[in-house]
Amino acid sequence: MKKTFIIFILVLALLFSCSCAETNADTELSLLAINVGKADALLLRSGDSAYLIDTGTKKSSGTMINVLQSEGVTRLTGVILTHTHADHVGGLKALLDSGIVIEKIYTSKYYVLKKEDGKHPVEKAIKKKDYEITWLSGGDELPLDGGKLSVLGPLELNEEAENSNSLVLLAEGGGGSILLTGDMEFPEEDSLLKAGVIPQADVLKVGNHGEGDATSRQLVITVQPKLAVISTNSDEEPDTPDPRVIRLLNDQGIEYAITQNSENGILVTLKSGELVTEIK
Repeated sequence: MKKTFIIFILVLALLFSCSCAETNADTELSLLAINVGKADALLLRSGDSAYLIDTGTKKSSGTMINVLQSEGVTRLTGVILTHTHADHVGGLKALLDSGIVIEKIYTSKYYVLKKEDGKHPVEKAIKKKDYEITWLSGGDELPLDGGKLSVLGPLELNEEAENSNSLVLLAEGGGGSILLTGDMEFPEEDSLLKAGVIPQADVLKVGNHGEGDATSRQLVITVQPKLAVISTNSDEEPDTPDPRVIRLLNDQGIEYAITQNSENGILVTLKSGELVTEIK
């Protein structure tokens, strides 16, 4: 009995040490939502890891690269393209030519292409470059120093809406978590909610630039974020953010920040469970 008890304690200690190794509350987890207009370019950092999630448009690529350089970014652990739309992958080629070292390139395993040539825009951007694509879907994990970066979705192909093939990521660290939703619309939200993979998170990157076809009440109630970040510009897309989405956030008492109200972007940091927001 005594021997069994000792083994049990050792197993618990091992599990605890593994858990602590995955996420360190003292390691700062940060997300900079760069102001690239009605587009996404999100710099996620934890310890020695730095990921860029989406690259904005071709037109906004200069702004994105300038902000990355002003933040001292010379190397990226990876660039993650959530889906194939031009306001998410448009700046990739310019980024590859910028001199910033990129270790790996990731994108969604599931996608629908509109153009007849059938060529994936990420594959076209890396043509003649020494890169291979790592294809991701729900259940995958990426390395994150001092934290954990999980792929929650997509779980299956949506043949009707490319936005609902978006990679959905959960970054954990700094004693909290950030949910990154790409352009996920209601169908993918429903899929992930039914699968039970959507967790509570301190920060929600609002899906599809705050448009009305995303961010359901059930999603917001499930996530219960302290802060919502919306990456858009209403001059480029007048129906963003949608009034319904803003009412929903207000009704749930959730603070929100919109990239168009910043010069360079919205910076959120988590450390020891404390959330700090800065307009840059």
